[in-house]
Amino acid sequence: MRQKRQVIKIDEDLCDGCGQCVPACAEGAIQIINGKARLVAEKYCDGLGNCLGKCPTGALSIEEREAEPFDQEAVKEYLGSQVDIQAVTGCPSAACQQFAAGNKANMNQPVQESALSHWPVQIKLVSPEAPFLKDADLLITADCAPVVTAEYHSRFLPGKVVLLGCPKFDEVQNYLDKFADILSRGDISSITVLSMEVPCCSGLLGIIRKAREVAGTDIEIKNIVLSLQGQVKHEENIA
Repeated sequence: MRQKRQVIKIDEDLCDGCGQCVPACAEGAIQIINGKARLVAEKYCDGLGNCLGKCPTGALSIEEREAEPFDQEAVKEYLGSQVDIQAVTGCPSAACQQFAAGNKANMNQPVQESALSHWPVQIKLVSPEAPFLKDADLLITADCAPVVTAEYHSRFLPGKVVLLGCPKFDEVQNYLDKFADILSRGDISSITVLSMEVPCCSGLLGIIRKAREVAGTDIEIKNIVLSLQGQVKHEENIA
C-alpha cells in the first residue's frame, strides 16, 4: 500500500550523470542509466538523503509524496542479487570478491613491452600544458582498468596518451577543471574513456562530458566499459 513519505527526487535537466550519488546510497536505490541518475525503485529509497551532498549540480532533493513504503528486506535481497555486489556495504564497488587464479597458467609466457609513451600519467599530476598532450589521442583510464585486462598495453594504449585516475578518491571538480582546460586548447585529436562496470567508475564519463561542454568543443568520446574480469562489457561513441 502506498503511503505519503519522503523519497528522493532527481531533476534530469540538472543531472550530468557524474555518478557520485551512486556509491553514496548504501541501499543501491540510484543507478546511472542512459547517462542520468535514476531511482531504481521507490521501496529501495529510505528518504534520508545521504546522497544529497554528493551531487555537484543540485539535481537531487527530497520530496514528500505518495510512494511505496521503504522495505529493508527488499533492499537486502536486491543488493544480494546484483552481480557486482557480494555484501551490503556503504560502497558497492568495495565488495570483496575472489576470482579463479587462471593467470598462473600464463606465467611462462613472454612479457610484452610497455606501450606507455610519457610520464606522469596520474590526472592530478599532468599539466594541461604538457607537450605530450598536443594533438594527443587521449585514453582516460580508470585506475583499476589496467589491472583487470591483460590487453591494456596491446589493445587500448598503443598510440594514445593515458591519463589515469579515480573519481571516487580524487576531487571531481579538480578533474573537471583540468580536462576543461586541456580540451579548451583545441588540439586534442580524440578521447577514449576506459572505465570499469562498478558504480563509482560511472562518474568518469560524466566528468569528461561536462568538461567537453565547458570547453565548448564537440569532439566525439569513445566510451569503453570493462567487466571485473577484463572483458569489454559496453562500447559506444558519444557525439
